[in-house]
Amino acid sequence: MIVKSLELSHFRNYDTAALSLEPGTNIFYGDNAQGKTNILEAICLGGTTKSHRGSRDKEMIQFGFEESHIRLIIQKPEKEYQIDMHLKKNRAKGIAVDRIPIKKASELFGILNIVLFSPEDLNIIKNGPAARRHFMDAELCQLDKIYLDNLSRYNRVLSQRNKLLKDVNYKPGLKDTLCVWDMQLLEYGRKVIRRRREFVYQLNEIVTGIHQAISGGKETLILTYDPNTQENLLEQELNRTREKDLKSGLTTVGPHRDDMSFFIGDMDIRKYGSQGQQRTSALSLKLSEIALVKNVMHDAPVLLLDDVLSELDGSRQNYLLDHINSTQTIITCTGLDEFIRNRFQMNRVFEVTEGKVSDRMGGSYEH
Repeated sequence: MIVKSLELSHFRNYDTAALSLEPGTNIFYGDNAQGKTNILEAICLGGTTKSHRGSRDKEMIQFGFEESHIRLIIQKPEKEYQIDMHLKKNRAKGIAVDRIPIKKASELFGILNIVLFSPEDLNIIKNGPAARRHFMDAELCQLDKIYLDNLSRYNRVLSQRNKLLKDVNYKPGLKDTLCVWDMQLLEYGRKVIRRRREFVYQLNEIVTGIHQAISGGKETLILTYDPNTQENLLEQELNRTREKDLKSGLTTVGPHRDDMSFFIGDMDIRKYGSQGQQRTSALSLKLSEIALVKNVMHDAPVLLLDDVLSELDGSRQNYLLDHINSTQTIITCTGLDEFIRNRFQMNRVFEVTEGKVSDRMGGSYEH
């Protein structure tokens, strides 16, 4: 699959822009704070309905305007798709696929699969568990609509249960209704745990070979899924922690507290690995994510590299660039020196200056 074109209207610092992208490598370069990452954010939003920065809709609308529009043309082996997204300051976003409005975000998932690699991802191993849960959920929601539905339902039930736990302090009679939420939490929580375990197992089958290649055969990386509790013990744990939950006003057990571990030999590199080992492992993880999407979807995802090359040393840069040639890649960077020095194939090069995009040969892509 490829993103054939992207159109923006009043998105972030762009008045309007219309870009045609190549199937190979597309590079957006320029100084910081010119709008390069906004291009990637628009593609993420069009493919997943969410900003990879965690931004709200109204924050992405250009200052002084009430609405913003994003249009993506996606080419897949079987057909072409048009995705239109209207962001509105005070209302829910509107989404249409092939000009037909959709009601649920899940109807969009699967049209465009994206793997995003940013400097923040290099810290996924040393950061807290929330970052690793987000990694699992972000990819699984693209690959598996059933997982997306189960996770959404689990999060809604979790929110309602937490609200009830707080309200019991003022209305003790509500305590008798806790079992209603517990039953639903069990139903969806078990499914989330089961699918995450399968996902990490699938990744583990791929990541070992990739990491050995990057490390020159010196290291073997093993991923493990660390559920807060096993699915067959979730009911028992909910009952055990009920009084604790009532006192704290929070649900203290469940997949919303899951984690992942990364081992080289017997060493947990979250705690004891060097920065180099952690970054190499993060790169291995991202490349494994690309391979997994290919295996599951029988098509390559679109790879977005957000200024990540400047954070990698030469050998890791070269390994990454050498192994993305079968994937449409959209790269942001501050300069082209690394690509020119390594004679890396550049299919399309854009310069970004204050929300205006032009190619290196002088053709304008801004209206």
